[in-house]
Amino acid sequence: MAAKNLEEKLKEAGNAVEMLRNSQIGAYVYPVVPAEFTNWRDEQAAWRKTAVLFDQSHHMAEIMLEGPDALKLIGRLGINSIENFPVNRAKQFVPVSYSGHVIGDVILFRLAEEQFLMVGRAPTINWVEFHAKTGGYNLTYDRDDRSPSRPMGKPVVRRRYRYQIQGPNAWQILEKLNGGPLPEIKFFNMGEINIGSRKVRCLRHGMSGAPGLEIWGPYEEGEEVRATILEAGAEFGIVPVGSRAYATNTLESGWIPSPLPAVYTDPEMKAYREWLPADSYEATGSIGGSFVSERIEDYYVTPYELGYGPFVKFDHDFIGREALEKIHGQPHRKKVTFAWNADDVAKVFRSMMEPGIDNYKYIDLPLSNYASANYDMVTKNGKLVGFSMFSGYSFNERSMLSLGIVDPDIQLGDVLTLVWGEPEAGGGTKKTTVERHKQIEIRVKVSPVPYSRDARENYADSWRTKQAI
Repeated sequence: MAAKNLEEKLKEAGNAVEMLRNSQIGAYVYPVVPAEFTNWRDEQAAWRKTAVLFDQSHHMAEIMLEGPDALKLIGRLGINSIENFPVNRAKQFVPVSYSGHVIGDVILFRLAEEQFLMVGRAPTINWVEFHAKTGGYNLTYDRDDRSPSRPMGKPVVRRRYRYQIQGPNAWQILEKLNGGPLPEIKFFNMGEINIGSRKVRCLRHGMSGAPGLEIWGPYEEGEEVRATILEAGAEFGIVPVGSRAYATNTLESGWIPSPLPAVYTDPEMKAYREWLPADSYEATGSIGGSFVSERIEDYYVTPYELGYGPFVKFDHDFIGREALEKIHGQPHRKKVTFAWNADDVAKVFRSMMEPGIDNYKYIDLPLSNYASANYDMVTKNGKLVGFSMFSGYSFNERSMLSLGIVDPDIQLGDVLTLVWGEPEAGGGTKKTTVERHKQIEIRVKVSPVPYSRDARENYADSWRTKQAI
């Protein structure tokens, strides 16, 4: 009989790593939004040179929490303090497991005194929904899942559209749309502006280094709002960004989107694994890369390793607090950017052009991830010193880049070795995204995070900029 939930699926598989490394889920798809509106090179360049419109309406899940206990639930699950969290403020919300390892992260909006909206990838939304449903809290919740990867001709409807206007010309466009100067909105604070005849809520945000706004509203108004933005932005060079280029902006701005959710082992989380269906993200997701361990725990990461250390506040009781208190103040692996050696990257592509030789694992452009969670070994003198976890190409930097974590003693400027490709006999795992190949060593230079100078210099003092090495 087929497994009904994650716990049964894990028992059936025998080993969580083996199950996830050979998952048949296929490539991660950013749904609905066209792959390109112009071409991904020009779309990447536009967030540095002019302005872009990001359409975030489809690839993220949302959950709305409302009621007297909504904030209590948020405090119980997140490492973040819930003090000094007024209405019209947002946070990067991070829950961890009982062992203190990251489950995921989302953006948390406080829309009203007892109304909170979380927007992000499925692992955090699943964890929050489980506790909202089973924890006895006095609240209601409404979940809106991401759009299907392959709608197959069926209509796609969400609760809300969600756009970002970013880039050096973004503020001029927004002032034109608003019909005058924008209200003073601090970083990660919310306000209201005009978009044509619509008054919309907005979040001061920045994904491309320059200040911009994220806006949202009823989904049925989305096309009207989008058309108004593009018309107003034409004179300032606004470019709509397709799904191919969209995800690569994080390579320049420094956020690691998809660490493996740490839900597979804690005994206290058995009830959660029994609640998660067999077709959930956690049960069907994939692990890819050159790092292989039989222990699923070796793929878990802490908030400190991902640069979320400033978020950890021990002023409230939250799941995982005891575990994090034990490691607080100790040396931790740290987040960095890896800049890949151009000659070594060229060898990978050359192997695709020479008949009769074994090929290296293909590097897809502009986004090179081929699994839900990516873990490529990074070594120094043959010793494992970190992981490369999110890789792709930046036309702005003319470089292959990846985000990852390294040991505390690794310094900026160090040249390390990234092992690209999977080690299994026969040339890789059974994932549908993995062709038969051989591994290659690629030199990488340890570089700042964010990699983009604009992002480092122009972001508000935040988790992206606080972590120095």
